[in-house]
Amino acid sequence: MPVLIAPSILAADFAAFGEECRAVEGAGADWIHVDVMDGHFVPNLTFGPATVKAIRPHVRGLLDVHLMIAPVDPFVTAFAEAGADILTAHVEAGPHIHRTLQTIRDAGMRPGVALNPGTPVEAVAPVIDLVDLVCVMTVNPGFGGQRFLDVSPKIAALRAMIGDRPIHIEVDGGIDASTAPGAARAGADVLVAGSAVFRGGSARMPEVYAANITAIRQAAEGVWT
Repeated sequence: MPVLIAPSILAADFAAFGEECRAVEGAGADWIHVDVMDGHFVPNLTFGPATVKAIRPHVRGLLDVHLMIAPVDPFVTAFAEAGADILTAHVEAGPHIHRTLQTIRDAGMRPGVALNPGTPVEAVAPVIDLVDLVCVMTVNPGFGGQRFLDVSPKIAALRAMIGDRPIHIEVDGGIDASTAPGAARAGADVLVAGSAVFRGGSARMPEVYAANITAIRQAAEGVWT
């Protein structure tokens, strides 16, 4: 199946987000991924709606916003107004994930649900028909550059659960050319990569980004050849 590459701007140059988004899209990125952390649900503090609004004019394609925050509901409208296309909330972030996903859809965005490495795939079964994307974490959320945790059985179980529904399986954490094949083989079709995309390049050297994206894509799609 086609594999989409979603570079995480958490690994980009914070002083040049607009240039970085344009450069990485020009280098072949399919989506732009924004990791939002609140210092509460996860032990780090990153971006908010203002960052999404600032980069929106520089992103031609889909803006994929991953909320690692709790609570989620009070911020849905702000992210919608900022220009997010997909808004993903963690199933562990609160007791009312059903209502959260409905709120995201009602705000005009595509809802996603995320699972931490220690959360079983069965946790999303009750809301699987409410989402356009399930994000499977292969690191414990909070920091970029962590070691990849192999959760291939979880991805495969999720692919079986989804069946023929038009729902993306996104894998986030530790993705590079060595880990992408296993994720794709298990059933993932969207790969979030931060340092593996941005390492060695810059907005002024986008050819490095292009080479990095191509290496990940070819490694992932190579499992089908």
